[in-house]
Amino acid sequence: MFGNIGAAELIIILVLALIIFGPGKLPEVGKAIGRSIREFKRAQSGLEDDENGTGGAKSPSEDKSGAGKSGE
Repeated sequence: MFGNIGAAELIIILVLALIIFGPGKLPEVGKAIGRSIREFKRAQSGLEDDENGTGGAKSPSEDKSGAGKSGE
């Protein structure tokens, strides 16, 4: 789908992003997009683990959200 994006198209997209978000906000937008992609991949691998029967159990160091704590 996006395999046909060349250098010229990429430059146009980056310039438009710079115009829309500004130079101060652009790093924050990049971080948010990176976090979103990372979370999506994590959720996708969890679904694949469920389909394969491995359960997708998280290690205690991986579960930093506090989910699963009783008493709340």
